[in-house]
Amino acid sequence: MATQQIRTKFEVKLGAATREAFGKALAELGAANPNVVVLDADLSKSTYTAEFGKKFPARFFECGIAEANMIAIAAGLASSGKIPFASSFSAFLLNKGFEQLRVTAAFPRVNLKIVGTHSGISIGEDGPSQMSIEDISLACSLAGFTVICPADEVAMAALVKAAAEYDGPVFIRAGRAKAPLVYPAGHEFAIGRAIQIAEGADVTLIATGLLVAESLLAADLLAAEGVSARVLDVHTIKPIDRETIARAAAETGAIVVAEEHLVDCGLGVRVAQVVSQTHPAAMEFVGIGNTYAESGAPDELLDKYGLRAGNVAEAARRALKRKK
Repeated sequence: MATQQIRTKFEVKLGAATREAFGKALAELGAANPNVVVLDADLSKSTYTAEFGKKFPARFFECGIAEANMIAIAAGLASSGKIPFASSFSAFLLNKGFEQLRVTAAFPRVNLKIVGTHSGISIGEDGPSQMSIEDISLACSLAGFTVICPADEVAMAALVKAAAEYDGPVFIRAGRAKAPLVYPAGHEFAIGRAIQIAEGADVTLIATGLLVAESLLAADLLAAEGVSARVLDVHTIKPIDRETIARAAAETGAIVVAEEHLVDCGLGVRVAQVVSQTHPAAMEFVGIGNTYAESGAPDELLDKYGLRAGNVAEAARRALKRKK
């Protein structure tokens, strides 16, 4: 079941980047649980695992620029009863470490947690070689993996702790840019359960990560036109909350899925699978097309590639037209 609405009008207030929230939550976990160990691939200052390393140097393993080796080492630690968190940029973690993730983590289903930072195109000037726009798809393709994409610092802190308590392999997606605050401090999260942030009867906006805030802004744009938009944060992409999505499809009859990821293989595909199997509805998708982005300021890139509230609202109008 989804939770109830937590605000009626969204006001943008920037919080910490989700990568920063991850680092802070990890250090807190280290103090609470001596079995938590951390591995990094020469990017600890950027992934924010450095704070854990300073506090618990005996439980921090710097693996160098060798993500494949790092994953194999982390899987071995998991097999020995530890709770390893292995981190790097998503583009390196998933692409370079995929075979090891499949063979040493997914197949034996070890208790490994991997955290990919600098996901999506919002990393900005680093350019396409470091923009991971396929990480959700790759992580979802690993059998037995749980895949999580928090919307803000509150969600990240809670879901890192939930991942540590969960028995099994987990991928958590984090971003570089400061993220708008969606949730009040102390809001509760559960792996596998979507959160209904705003009520609505005409169309449902389903989003993850940075696009949750954009969808809330889109709901306000639509409200000004007399359109009632429900907003769902699907922070757990796998296993997906089938019940909440099916109910939204049945009750609103129109759905827009928004994500900072390749539209052909991310959250939208998984939502469409649920909708087609339960309550078919008019659907539209907001995401990155069949292309790689370029180097530029984060806001400029989000504007150019259509990942803004206006794009979500326009997709909702198309869905509503088809619904009628």
